[in-house]
Amino acid sequence: MPDVVFKVDQSKSMREQDVPGHNRWHPDIPPAVTVRPGSEVRIESREWMDGQVGNNDSANDIRDLNLNVNHMLSGPIGVEGAEPGDLLVVDILDIGPVPQETGDVAGQGWGYTGIFAKGNGGGFLTDWYPDACKAIWDFHGQIATSRHIPGVRFTGITHPGLIGTAPDHDMLARWNRREQALIDTAPDKVPPLALPPQPAEVLAGTLTGSDLERIGREGARTVPPRENGGNQDIKNFSRGSRVFMPVYVSGGLLSTGDLHFSQGDGEITFCGAIEMGGFIDLHIDLIKGGMEKYGVSTNPIFMPGNVEPRYDEFISFIGISVDHQTDTNLHLDATLAYRNAVLNGIEYLKKFGYTGEQAYLLLCAAPIEGRLSSVVDIPNACCSLYLPTGIFDFDVRPTAEGPQRVDRGQCATTTS
Repeated sequence: MPDVVFKVDQSKSMREQDVPGHNRWHPDIPPAVTVRPGSEVRIESREWMDGQVGNNDSANDIRDLNLNVNHMLSGPIGVEGAEPGDLLVVDILDIGPVPQETGDVAGQGWGYTGIFAKGNGGGFLTDWYPDACKAIWDFHGQIATSRHIPGVRFTGITHPGLIGTAPDHDMLARWNRREQALIDTAPDKVPPLALPPQPAEVLAGTLTGSDLERIGREGARTVPPRENGGNQDIKNFSRGSRVFMPVYVSGGLLSTGDLHFSQGDGEITFCGAIEMGGFIDLHIDLIKGGMEKYGVSTNPIFMPGNVEPRYDEFISFIGISVDHQTDTNLHLDATLAYRNAVLNGIEYLKKFGYTGEQAYLLLCAAPIEGRLSSVVDIPNACCSLYLPTGIFDFDVRPTAEGPQRVDRGQCATTTS
C-alpha cells in the first residue's frame, strides 16, 4: 500500500483532524505534506459535507445543509521542485470507500444523493423540483442499490469529484472579480449566479487568527471548476486515469476530495453523485515547463482510464434548445438542450411508477452518458442522454403493450 500522506479519522470532523484540510482555494494555505516527484501516496478523504447527512429516511438534513462547509478537501500536497509553468502528472492508482470498520459514516457501506432545495443551492432542474429530497445507496462491492429507488442496481464508476492545484494571487483576484461581475447582473437571483468569498465556516489547514480571517475574505469557494481543475465532476476520472495539472504556485499545492461512488454525466442535482468518504491512491510526477510545452493555458488535460461498467443497450432521450414552457427558441443553447433531454427521461420513467424526484435522483447517480450531439444547426443545439437498460430489474424498453406501472414508493423527503 502507498504511504498515507494525508490521514483522516472518519469519526471526527475535518476540523478536528491532527492535520486539517481546507475548504477554500487560496495560495497561502500551507501544504499539509510535501512529496517528491515519482511518489506513490494514499490520501484519505472526508465526505464533502463533513458528515452533515445521515443514513435515514428523511431529507431534512439535505434541506438544512450548511453549504459554507463544502468542500472538505484533503491537502494541499506540495511537490518538491514544482514551479509555476510546470505540469503535475497525477495518476489514479486506486480509489474506494471508507473501510467497513470505521463507523456509520458516508462511504462505510453506503452513500447518498440529494436534491437541494431551491433556496439552498438548487440544481439543474430547481424550477421543476424545488424541494429537498434524498436517496441512500447501499454498496455491494462495485454495485449500488437503493431502498429509495427500487428496481435498479448498477456498477459505479468511483472517482474524485474534485482535484486541483492552488491558484496564484493574480488568478484568485481574477476569479473573484469576474464571478462578482456575474452576480451583479442579477444580485437577487435564487439560487445565486455564483458564490463570492464567504468568511463563515472557513477551514484553511493549520491557519488561525488574522490569517484565517484573510483567507475567508479572499479565498474562492470550491463549488465550480476553474482553470486549476477543481470541482470538475468527471465521472470517468477513475482507476487508471491520468491528469496533467497546471502549476501556478511553488510546490503546486495539489488537493482532492468529494469522492463519488457513482455519478451520471452532469451531476445534475448539484448533490448528484453518490457521495462518500474514502481513500485515493495517486502517483505524482512532474513535467518541467509543461504548460508551455503542451499549450496548457487555461485548464488541465485529462486521459481517462479503461475501468468502466460495460452496458451494451441504451435508451436515448433527446433535447433541443427550445423552452417548451414558453415555446421560445434559444440560439444553440446546449445547456437548455441537455436540460430538456433530462426532463424527457424523467417523464419516461414516471410511466413505470417512479416519482419525478426518484427519476431525477436516479439520472444523477447512475452511470448515464450525456452527449453533445450537435451545436452547428441553427437555431437548435441537440443533446442526448443515454440511459442503460441493463440497470433495471424490469423491461424498461418501449413495447406495444405499454409500460408496466407499479408502485415504487418514494425517495426520502422533508418533514416540518
